[in-house]
Amino acid sequence: MPAITAPPPCSVLLLAGGRGSRMGGRDKGLLDWQGRPLIAWLHELVRPLTDDLIISCNRNAERYASFADRLVQDDDQDFQGPLAGIRAGLKAARHSYLLVLPCDAPRLDRALLEALLSSAGAHPVIVRQGGYWEPLFCLIPTSLTESLESAWQAGERSPQRWMRELGPVAIDCPPDDPRLANLNTPTMLSG
Repeated sequence: MPAITAPPPCSVLLLAGGRGSRMGGRDKGLLDWQGRPLIAWLHELVRPLTDDLIISCNRNAERYASFADRLVQDDDQDFQGPLAGIRAGLKAARHSYLLVLPCDAPRLDRALLEALLSSAGAHPVIVRQGGYWEPLFCLIPTSLTESLESAWQAGERSPQRWMRELGPVAIDCPPDDPRLANLNTPTMLSG
């Protein structure tokens, strides 16, 4: 009988630092879906996985604080995109791996997170949906912090480009996988 291996200890980063432009400038993580803020759904899902829950937020820190062990923000207040949040999360992470998730995907489930964690190694592990990489659903070894810093200083701002250079491992999901639905427009949020 094969030995069952436990997933590696990980830090978790919930990305909630965006501009919210598709939501009219409102802070997506704090918008209600089915009676609770989006961030609450992710918090409930990931809390059992870690003792190092980090939220990347660039505003409303007082409201996010109850959902995290620590908050991080971008170095620059110009909303430079999710790679800025990942950069801050990697610098703050206390464990060997950083599980990264967007705040607007409340239908994620434990099985998908376990698939990411069980593939942990020297390379990033990224969800691939219908052949397309989804770099905001990923597991990054914190040993890649210097690699990201070098790419950032060279002007890189795309999580996908940076991670694809590192030979990522794919976790394949079907094109219509409801777990990956980003509720990032008012219509999707109310649907």
